[in-house]
Amino acid sequence: MEVDILEFRVPLENNKTVFVWDIQPSLTEAQIYEELFAVFSTFGPLYLLKVCPNAPLHPPGFYALIKFYSAAQASRAQRLTDGRLLFQRSALKVKLSSKQTPHFLFDSRAALSHARCLELANHCLGFNGWSSDIITLKELTSEEEGEEEGGVRQRRLKFGCLMKLCFPRHGVTTRGAAVLEDSFTCSGPDVLLQRRCKLQRSVREKALVQAFTTVLLILLGNGKVMVEVKQTSDQSADETEGVLQVNEFSLSEEEEAEDEEWDLTVS
Repeated sequence: MEVDILEFRVPLENNKTVFVWDIQPSLTEAQIYEELFAVFSTFGPLYLLKVCPNAPLHPPGFYALIKFYSAAQASRAQRLTDGRLLFQRSALKVKLSSKQTPHFLFDSRAALSHARCLELANHCLGFNGWSSDIITLKELTSEEEGEEEGGVRQRRLKFGCLMKLCFPRHGVTTRGAAVLEDSFTCSGPDVLLQRRCKLQRSVREKALVQAFTTVLLILLGNGKVMVEVKQTSDQSADETEGVLQVNEFSLSEEEEAEDEEWDLTVS
């Protein structure tokens, strides 16, 4: 039975990347995107789909990059679509990237964004296949850092959150934690309230993302999905409820880069 393992991290492996050529200019770029998404998303969830016009020295038309979370799904999509008409009158050329992915990249893969974690979990497990609960959401500090001209003060907020992530059908539970802080100029109570609410939402999302990074989705060839949890260095069997073990972030941090450098080496 064919088995594939998905992690809640940015897929960097080249064997998860499919390239599509010979797309005719009979449709707009937006229409081609919709057609390609409709075809390739039937094989599994997509991390990335990009449509680009051909280079100036090539005939008019488009090419596309499609990145799956699953190598097995990418391979199956390539086999079943290469040389097919699909949505146009001429055959498309669909190939997998053949270049080997350096091993050191596997340890440096960024976690998926909060939105992509939800998207992948819902696609593979269904909306009722998992749940999350807040164990602790605590304001760690709220300080005035000094007064500027006109009585406007600098404020610094810091929140910590511990989340519980459950997969009831599989009897699996894991946790994630994060600390997030924000410094800003406080011009009034409404600004303070808005910043506090935004920081609370952000730290909850960061903690949930951290929990998802410990999860493995095991896709079986019969269509079933199993859930396992990786044992991490900061997890212990006798974890204490009141102790918050966290990863610290800054609110100004950007989400992981959605676009990696394209590797156009194909088989």
